[in-house]
Amino acid sequence: MAGAAPTAEGPYFAGHGTKSYRAYVLAMLLVVYTFNFIDRVVITIVQEPIKQEFGLTDLQLGLLGGPAFALLYTFLGIPIARLAERTNRMTILSVAVGVWSGFTALCGFATNYTHLLLARIGVSVGEAGCTPPAQSVIADYFPSDRRATALSIYSLGIPLGSMIAAVGGGWIATVLDWRAAFIVLGVPGILLAIFVKLTVKEPPRSGAAVETPSFGAALKVLASKPAFWHMALGGAITSFVGYGVGGFLNPFLMRVHGLSLLHASQFSGVVLGVAAAIGTFASGFLADRISKRHPNALAWLPALGLAVATPLFLFSYYIPSLAFAAAPLVIGACAQYFYLGPMYTVTQSVVEPRMRATATAILLFIVNLLGYALGPPFVGAVSDIIANNVLTAQGLSVEMCRTASEANAATCAAGQATGLKYAMMIGVCFFIWAAVHFLLVGRTLKRDTVS
Repeated sequence: MAGAAPTAEGPYFAGHGTKSYRAYVLAMLLVVYTFNFIDRVVITIVQEPIKQEFGLTDLQLGLLGGPAFALLYTFLGIPIARLAERTNRMTILSVAVGVWSGFTALCGFATNYTHLLLARIGVSVGEAGCTPPAQSVIADYFPSDRRATALSIYSLGIPLGSMIAAVGGGWIATVLDWRAAFIVLGVPGILLAIFVKLTVKEPPRSGAAVETPSFGAALKVLASKPAFWHMALGGAITSFVGYGVGGFLNPFLMRVHGLSLLHASQFSGVVLGVAAAIGTFASGFLADRISKRHPNALAWLPALGLAVATPLFLFSYYIPSLAFAAAPLVIGACAQYFYLGPMYTVTQSVVEPRMRATATAILLFIVNLLGYALGPPFVGAVSDIIANNVLTAQGLSVEMCRTASEANAATCAAGQATGLKYAMMIGVCFFIWAAVHFLLVGRTLKRDTVS
């Protein structure tokens, strides 16, 4: 294992293993994270047929897409991360892949809303064991000055998984049905779990061979790192918007612009998925290359991205023509994801190696509890409130529209389209709050960085 050598900027870690094997490890972890997001996001792609079959409101869809997944995912991440500090991380990761993939397939067998809710909770249990051990492994394989790039490549699993879920899930749901989308996209992950365990080696822990610090000790270290907390809060608020607004993108395209499920999935998957992938990679790549000249790049790059994305999204959701909305949506999606690479890089850099999985779990606890758990139900609830206000003038309500007659179908559809449109615009405005936290990271980033 390559060791650490002091530099003017602190300890430098030269990486472990050959460049080719590091590349293979990163590629496999990217595949794992891609499957993670395929199984996480597919439910947002098939929301409309689920809504119609089970007669759901937007708030119920938001609960299904948010708290049902986020609560156990959030709380289990910390104990799993503590286990990853002491035991074989690749074993934990492989078991996790098998568990979440199996429960994703089970979603396809749900016969009512409760069954689907329980299966989604099962998915969250498995996915809680993914990112903390995976990022800890990456940090032990890659040199310090390539860490942001490596973590950004790993983070490409988010847009890639979302794109595959959108295109694949939308196509399968159109050709077969929404249940088949869960089954077809879930089962291959069980095979992936076995392959990863057999081919990816557990790396030695970088840094001095010391006893793993307790959770309290890790939390005490993080408590003294303002850069971490501002980055975590910025990431949480950005996730609040990303999961809340982004989770309703397919229904928005179908209700407001009249796209079919297949065409909405193709648009959101290919166009916005590619844009998000560019933004995710670019954030880490740029951060690694300009950080020596601009030490606070990890702080202002995410803030800049959100400052660009906010007005573009507002324009895109408001304008009635999808042709004119497409370009701003694409550019906004690219800029929005400038936060991912820096967020994970700062988290890995403000603690010693034996605290990295725990630090990532605490980060995800904050990001997912505030962002994932609250974002989708917030947008869903605001959508229902605005839709109710619109429908009241017509003597209708969201509740009545759940079983609307054919005569009221068009009025119900228009009211729910308006509600969702303005709910998404309100949600996007939270990006400005997140940008402020990202800028505040720069005040103590240099002082807080240790590895």
